[in-house]
Amino acid sequence: MKKIAIFSGYALPHLGGVERYTENLKNELIKNGYKVVIISSNYDRTKAYKIKEDNTTYFKVPVYKLFSSRYPIIKHNKEYKKIIKDLEKEKIDRIIVNTRFYLTSLMGAKFGKKHNIEVSLIEHGSSHLSVNNAVLDFFGKIYEHILTHFVKKYVDKYYGVSSDATNWQKHFGITSDGIWYNSVYRFDKGMKIDKSKKDIVFLYAGRVLKQKGVEDAIQVFNKLSKGYKNIKLWIAGDGDQYQYLVDKYGKNKKITFYGKLDFEKVKELYSKANVFLHPSKYPEGLPTSIIEAGLLECAIIASPRGGTRTFINKDNGRIIENNEELYKAMKELIDNPNMITMMGKNMKQTVIDNFIWDKNCKKILKDLNI
Repeated sequence: MKKIAIFSGYALPHLGGVERYTENLKNELIKNGYKVVIISSNYDRTKAYKIKEDNTTYFKVPVYKLFSSRYPIIKHNKEYKKIIKDLEKEKIDRIIVNTRFYLTSLMGAKFGKKHNIEVSLIEHGSSHLSVNNAVLDFFGKIYEHILTHFVKKYVDKYYGVSSDATNWQKHFGITSDGIWYNSVYRFDKGMKIDKSKKDIVFLYAGRVLKQKGVEDAIQVFNKLSKGYKNIKLWIAGDGDQYQYLVDKYGKNKKITFYGKLDFEKVKELYSKANVFLHPSKYPEGLPTSIIEAGLLECAIIASPRGGTRTFINKDNGRIIENNEELYKAMKELIDNPNMITMMGKNMKQTVIDNFIWDKNCKKILKDLNI
């Protein structure tokens, strides 16, 4: 049985788009008859550095406590050396590394080069990362270029989760070999889609960070709510800005903050909401939440991040650049509820045609030539 190793800064239960991509790809590879090895940081300091589960082996690389939940810095200690020796025993056939800027990516790329294993890198972003601090962002960009310079020495092929992600690779002098789309499973089968008819429900689901534009959505909604009584805003997720937003806007009875929810409850919100909002300024690859919401017939209003321009059009949603355009798009849909229904059905078909895992995993396996 062929074996594929995936190196990633983090893996579940650490939450994020890359982590979910890795988990879903792992499941699909196993369904196709492969074994998988996942190497990620031991950010939460679990005791076991090696965990076996059916056709998957997890290695947890030791990292320093400082910045461990944001940017893991690898400890090259005895445990790290033991992991390297154990990896050499795994007889890996192909290596996939997630992103250019985690040290686990450099670890995986160097391991592949040393042992003559083909290495493919997946780009998950579409611009430089930002922490909303001009000085830290400046040095972050320099660091990202330096690390990418070294990673490039060991990588054989490059892919992105969207067209924006592959285009972003050009910034680092990289020519992409193709797109490995972010995707979802057909979790809609058997689900009842029960869209709100009394009110028009706008939904945001994801990490509640400043860069995700959640407060922008709230401010625009508040402005619209003065003229419309039949609108609601649901916000699902947690993050650095969550408590601040609850304290500032929680008294508005038209806004519901759900906090962190399991996926079953998020799916329920998708099935009932009319319009999904994603006014992000974050350097997205291809947001999973947009694909999930679209599969359950939500019309989409999103910023042009992560390749959204390539599949969101006038028939299934709206692309917005700023709060003024967000206001106009939300108002247009409030005034035309039949348009929301039409867009939702079209978006569902867009997702089924382009962003389903079983189809896209076959493309990945073809590119891996394994």
